[in-house]
Amino acid sequence: MSALTSGTASTLLDAADAARRTRVRLLIVAMLFAATTINYADRATISIAGPDMAKELGLTPVQMGYVFSAFAWSYVLAQIPGGWLLDRYSVKWVYAAAVALWSAFTLAQGAVGFFTGLTAVVMLFALRLAVGLTEAPVFPANARIVAAWFPTRERGMASAFFNSAQYFATVLFTPLMAWIVHNFGWHHVFTSMGLLGIAFAVLWLRVVDSPKNHPSMNRAERDYIEAGGALLDMDGQGTKKPGHAGKTLRELLANRMLLGIYVGQYCITVLTYFFLTWFPVGLVKERGLSILQAGFAAVLPALCGFIGGILGGVISDLLLRRGYSLTAARKIPIVGGMLLSMSIIGCNYVQTDAVVVGLMALAFFGKGIGALGWAVVADTSPRESGGLSGGLFNTFGNTAGITTPIAIGYIVQSTGSFNGALVFVGLNALLACFCYLVVVGEIRRVELKAR
Repeated sequence: MSALTSGTASTLLDAADAARRTRVRLLIVAMLFAATTINYADRATISIAGPDMAKELGLTPVQMGYVFSAFAWSYVLAQIPGGWLLDRYSVKWVYAAAVALWSAFTLAQGAVGFFTGLTAVVMLFALRLAVGLTEAPVFPANARIVAAWFPTRERGMASAFFNSAQYFATVLFTPLMAWIVHNFGWHHVFTSMGLLGIAFAVLWLRVVDSPKNHPSMNRAERDYIEAGGALLDMDGQGTKKPGHAGKTLRELLANRMLLGIYVGQYCITVLTYFFLTWFPVGLVKERGLSILQAGFAAVLPALCGFIGGILGGVISDLLLRRGYSLTAARKIPIVGGMLLSMSIIGCNYVQTDAVVVGLMALAFFGKGIGALGWAVVADTSPRESGGLSGGLFNTFGNTAGITTPIAIGYIVQSTGSFNGALVFVGLNALLACFCYLVVVGEIRRVELKAR
């Protein structure tokens, strides 16, 4: 009887402690979600503006592939320097500067409409390179912030939530941007998105801070997240300083688990860049839709991707609470989601536009479930080099932003259809499953060798 009374008292104390805790971490992840939504909306501006832009500037499919890929060239090259910046300077200020700069370069793309011919193409390419350069630190910073603010058992949901913003960006902004193109012209898409991002950068500085410094966070919430494995400091203070970047990179790349995660992310991101670049163009050219119709048709797959993204985090954290290992809790949604995303190949065997969009929706629902890579980064990155590890992860992932648009451009130009492109995307999903099932092994935090 006394044991029962003691257990009841403990439960009541836990409930009282939970009631006292602030929920500042929910505000933080909401800010990450908003930032990521703007981030992906700015990437997608080029796909919505693409058909009208190509007509005005006279671009071939291969040329469009190179323009689509411009963002990713600099984005990939800047990942490791961006991660280095995060390991050495304030995550809060590096993040705000990144948002303000990429938004300014997005805004400047609106001026390309005042030029013609090769000058316009070169300016557009250069500005897309600048956007990619300045967006580079954001996702590694997201992973650092989640690792600092969230206990392990909530990290999957938090990471899935901000990562699912890539789909929400399409749901919210694609119809809006298509409407702007239809009524005002393609260059106004860049102007409106640039102004929105600059305003958000100011809001970010007022709202976001490290758990150690945030004025709205109480002791009960801090104790709760610390006990659950949160790192507490977004900037890595209190850990040993990162060693020489070259030595650290070699050590990270020599780790089989991390290498499997990095290559798997490349394969998963192939689906993302297909959707951000060629999917609306395919609806216009292959299916004969107007750009306004294509913008609205893209909403259902994006909405399903968003729902799948949230569900993937819920499933992963639920498996952890049910006693599954961290390895199983992360791999089950990733592998299951990637297998489901292979349904994209089925679009080659149907003719009805509604069925095509439905299969795309199913594929991106699966892709959303499997998009837990950033949770895995938060679980595995060395404490003192989280930015560098996240930058390397994003380097591999976003190399797909270079290869996918160009490869699909060549496939479409040589075959005259998108059938081969869909097979290419589906096979990458299968390769992602192989990486996580065969290469990755146990998921655990990496400890760097003493320097």
